[in-house]
Amino acid sequence: MAKGSARDLIKLIERKAPEYLDLLTAKTDEEFENAFDAILGRGVAYIEENKKFFKELDEEGLSSVLVAKLSIPGLTVSREKNSNGHVDITIEADHSSPVRKKLGEAKIYRGPEYHYTGLEQLLGRYTTGREGRGLLVAFCRQKNLAGLFASLRQRMDVDLPSDQQGPTINHSAKWQFLSLHLHSSGEKVEVGHVGCNLCSE
Repeated sequence: MAKGSARDLIKLIERKAPEYLDLLTAKTDEEFENAFDAILGRGVAYIEENKKFFKELDEEGLSSVLVAKLSIPGLTVSREKNSNGHVDITIEADHSSPVRKKLGEAKIYRGPEYHYTGLEQLLGRYTTGREGRGLLVAFCRQKNLAGLFASLRQRMDVDLPSDQQGPTINHSAKWQFLSLHLHSSGEKVEVGHVGCNLCSE
């Protein structure tokens, strides 16, 4: 290998795939989550931009499309992997120390109560307490996703589902927010709630 070629390769990756480089070089959980958020944002945007092709898909089908879009070098993303049951989405950072793993549940949005069932599955059944930020994706085929998600946040801040610790937290991305929950392990587990606009009206 010619002198300087490794540096040239890093510069090329930085220019063409900055999220990938950020993922590989993440030293903290926060850096990893920021890198993953960029990858997730692109995956969700792809589904929204191609929603006419996904009109007939159910939760499993939509989850499969998202898994395919999240699967990049450096991340192993699986459907229906076991963690006290079959988890919709499992995300594992390859060759990471410490181990970084995320679990995700995907639901077609049918109101706050149905969203809560996904949250309870994720936190009460699948999550062990060792994982990083959980993921709850809401595929919304109704109008006014912005209003529906604002109402969902208001309800959650009153109901405090799944031992929610305080009010929901803003996220920099559109139609996303965070919540913090006391897990049975005694750990506080953060969950990212992600809205995906599939309204075709």
